[in-house]
Amino acid sequence: MENLSDKSSEIIKTQQNRIEILESENALLKEKLNRFSDIYETVRTPESFKPIFDKAQETVKDYFKSIDLNPSQGTITINDDRYVLIRASALSHDFFKAIKQLYRDKGENEAFHIGQNFLFDIGHVIGIEDARQFHNKMNLKDPIEKLAAGPVHFAYSGWAFVDIDPESKPSPDENYYLKYSHPYSFEADSWIGKGQKSDKPVCIMNAAYSSGWCEESFGIELTAVEISCRAKGDENCTFIMAPPHKINEYLDTQSSHDSTPSKIPIFFERKSIELTLKKSLEEKEILLREIHHRVKNNLQLIMSLLNLQFKNIDDKRVIDAVTKSKDRIYSMALIHTKLYQSSNLSSIDFGEYINELATSVIDSYSLNNNVKCDVTHSNAVFNIDLSINLGIIITELLTNAYKHAFKGEKEGLVKVELISKANNKYQLIIEDNGTGVIDNLDMNNPQTLGLEIVAGLIDQIDGTIETSSKGGLKYVIRFESSKPIS
Repeated sequence: MENLSDKSSEIIKTQQNRIEILESENALLKEKLNRFSDIYETVRTPESFKPIFDKAQETVKDYFKSIDLNPSQGTITINDDRYVLIRASALSHDFFKAIKQLYRDKGENEAFHIGQNFLFDIGHVIGIEDARQFHNKMNLKDPIEKLAAGPVHFAYSGWAFVDIDPESKPSPDENYYLKYSHPYSFEADSWIGKGQKSDKPVCIMNAAYSSGWCEESFGIELTAVEISCRAKGDENCTFIMAPPHKINEYLDTQSSHDSTPSKIPIFFERKSIELTLKKSLEEKEILLREIHHRVKNNLQLIMSLLNLQFKNIDDKRVIDAVTKSKDRIYSMALIHTKLYQSSNLSSIDFGEYINELATSVIDSYSLNNNVKCDVTHSNAVFNIDLSINLGIIITELLTNAYKHAFKGEKEGLVKVELISKANNKYQLIIEDNGTGVIDNLDMNNPQTLGLEIVAGLIDQIDGTIETSSKGGLKYVIRFESSKPIS
């Protein structure tokens, strides 16, 4: 028992020593922060701006004076707000390394652009919210004072030291222009520290946070572009900040700006793209509705005129031609209807389409005969071009099967089957139980079977067709959906 008591006492004593060390370090850190602005310059500005930034430095110093580090609770508190420490490279070099791996299928440039958008949106939001919270807590009202606190706060929170160029004119309107450098940007340092070099500017979050803070301070939309970067081997990490619609004017005047056009970061660019896409789809749907209405009306008119011709035509060949035309017209009308009803304006549920098309075509021929149509299919959604071609192929083959299959029989059966194979390959089978091919009919001659249109359409979809006559006609078409739609 004595040994256990001794060990417990030793553990308690060790913990107390550690707490004393942490408290000592905490006190030292507080002391350093209190003396921070007295010892170090936190922002470099033109002389005309100095009085404003000197005042801002005192304001920010007062804000950071109240700091508490409590590792036993995992908290860092500054002025009653909890903060977190994040390793710098995780937001730059290591982040882009992971993004390039995740989006390697898109290529390195596109992957970098995706990562850039992520970081800019996050950094801009943080800049806006940090500025708003700081302004409220420190009771800042004047836009100039609000903005001036930004670079000083930037230095205290470990982002970068800001060196403002004398040519800057940060006016609170669309003529706002700020040129500045970060001699010690955490993003550039993360690359340099790992001995890596980038072919693009990497200080995305620095640009985003700064523009977010200034945007909140002045109440105008702002963005920032890095025109030189130490991670590229340049002497400085230099930025230009201005309203998005004006910034290109300033970029064009910079001799240090290379000939490659800069990607102008726009806050929530993806959101803007989504809204544009949504508007485009709505406009496309309106256009499609109008086209569908006109096509449907015209097709109905043509169908009515063709129906009238049957009363005055005795020639069987002409009747067959008119009937084929009617079926093809119906196939096109049905395609338009399905496309119009579809939530995806570029694709069609092909299984459902086969059901309606096959039944309608057979019904149009079975005037006095009892011919049934049996359709089975795999679930398949095809793009509009493939659907149109397959629809006409089915119409032609069903028409041809009926012509050669049922010669006065009272009952008959036509089967249509769509089978899904591996790797987006499909098999379309159309067969009947009729009398088969008439004597001396050449099965290898498409013209004798009336398959000229079918042969051409199958070529267009890079498919193949096999024909047989054994107890009826049977067609097997094999094709591939080269652009499958999930």
